Amino acid sequence: MRLDINLATQPYEDARQFWMRWGTGVGAVGLLTLILLTLTITGWVNARRDHAAISEKEHLIAEREAVQANADRILGLPENRNTRDTSQFLNELIERKAFSWTRVLENLEKVMPPRVHLLSISPGLDDDNQLSLKMTVAGDSRERALELARRMEESHRFAQTNVPAERYLQGSTNGDTEQFDITAIYIPEPLEQPPVAPKTDASAKAQTAASASAPVKRLPTTPQPVRRKP
Repeated sequence: MRLDINLATQPYEDARQFWMRWGTGVGAVGLLTLILLTLTITGWVNARRDHAAISEKEHLIAEREAVQANADRILGLPENRNTRDTSQFLNELIERKAFSWTRVLENLEKVMPPRVHLLSISPGLDDDNQLSLKMTVAGDSRERALELARRMEESHRFAQTNVPAERYLQGSTNGDTEQFDITAIYIPEPLEQPPVAPKTDASAKAQTAASASAPVKRLPTTPQPVRRKP
């Protein structure tokens, strides 16, 4: 008969199995804690960066609003109302695409004589609320500037062309000897109409029948004269 007697003061425990079970869990919890801590720190840093960027943008917006408020106050003065009305009119033309800098420069390029170039151009409104252009051109002869004014007057995009001032240039390095101020009324090109959707056979036949039964009205072919300021 065999008797197993345990003389230990504490009960037997398998420490290796304990650390294998609980050590793996503690390590996983520690790794998860490290990952969450890293994500928290990264989010906090990014939040501070975004907050700084938002504060900078808000500061810039406040500065722009202050500048705009000051500009509106200056334009609201009685002596500047004409300038404000002109700016609003030009902005409306640009929004409606009735005034295009590209079209204006293209039309000027078509009538510009050789060895004459544009120095400056500014749009505005005349007394009849017509779109006027004030230009400064330079060249090597007076005849070419007068030819430019004549070509503009003969075109369909400019009218009432005048040369109110001319100056002689001394010591010019690019060959220009004459400088001229030219004013003209600009006639914008008509807006392009949207394409018409093709009609079906039934609608086309119905319209053809209606056209055949209705009396034909002829439109006048004579172009309407352009009103010119004397």
